[in-house]
Amino acid sequence: MKKIIKLSIIPLLLVTMAGCSNSNTTTTQEKNYFELWNDCEVITSLKEYVSDVTNEKSSNFIPKEDRIVTFDMDGTILGELYPTYFEYNMLEYRVLDDPEYIQVASESEIEAAQAIRDFVREGEALPTQFDLVHANAAAKAYSGMTLDEFDSYVKEYAKKPANGFTGMTYADSFYKPMLEIFDYLEDNDFTYYIVSGSDRFICRALVDSIGIEPDKVIGMDVELKSKNQGDVIGVNYEYKKTDTLIRTDNLIIKNLQINKVKQIVQEIGKAPVLSFGNSGGDTSMHNYCLTNPKYKSEAFMLIADDDVRDHANVSKAEALGVKWGEAGYHVISMKNDFKTIYGNNVAKCDFTF
Repeated sequence: MKKIIKLSIIPLLLVTMAGCSNSNTTTTQEKNYFELWNDCEVITSLKEYVSDVTNEKSSNFIPKEDRIVTFDMDGTILGELYPTYFEYNMLEYRVLDDPEYIQVASESEIEAAQAIRDFVREGEALPTQFDLVHANAAAKAYSGMTLDEFDSYVKEYAKKPANGFTGMTYADSFYKPMLEIFDYLEDNDFTYYIVSGSDRFICRALVDSIGIEPDKVIGMDVELKSKNQGDVIGVNYEYKKTDTLIRTDNLIIKNLQINKVKQIVQEIGKAPVLSFGNSGGDTSMHNYCLTNPKYKSEAFMLIADDDVRDHANVSKAEALGVKWGEAGYHVISMKNDFKTIYGNNVAKCDFTF
């Protein structure tokens, strides 16, 4: 958005004064960053915080280079209730429906994908430690793909209509109010990162459309190697001009809980001063932010408490809101704080199977 310029005209009375001429002065009207938000404590707190830490005269001033912000992706800036995570839906499709892959899927991949299908369609509980079960199955399901092939695969799947909504694809399913926070923080010289439990390259493919650069994305990782490398270990293999990197089935890290903290330390090298999330998988990242030894910091948790415009378990969301508030996090209510979630042309509908 361009800044709005407002002209302030000196009263016409001055025109009648001898030796005086009419003059105009120009002032800049404050940009309205939060048009998609209702008046709420969250935005008030965020604006007060930013005003404080960007004021060079404040004892809480933070230099630009240390204004680090971390955002979770699924359920924080991107929908996750259609009817489950994007990467879960995509694995289910890859293993059980993709005609180019279903014949070669392994038993462990099929079991993981079927568990997702049974969870979605029948309401059956997911197996214990399913985060890791899924991560290992996904590592296998996309093994051998080049990075360009995988990026194209994600983006092509994301063109599908988002299950449970009309007027929206998976690629479009960003929470529009949350995107306004990026604009606000960037204009105040904050640097933000996506720190997600989802596959790093899935995240990169999805957030590319909202202008987030690949080097600002941290996520689940699988080992990469050259297509021509075979079984030669990396320290003994020279990458050649004819080489291409491919994904392997070796899971390196599932980026949840303390693993998010470890990845922030290793890849950013600085503790965040602001952190945004929505689930228990983000609490370690939030606590790391709130214990920043150098600077004043804040953490925000979004709760999915809107069962009219989105698919939500309201009682669960409200209980989490109490829990997150007691933990010292600001609570973002989708129901009360968002004027819209996905845009006015999007509507909730029944899931299709």
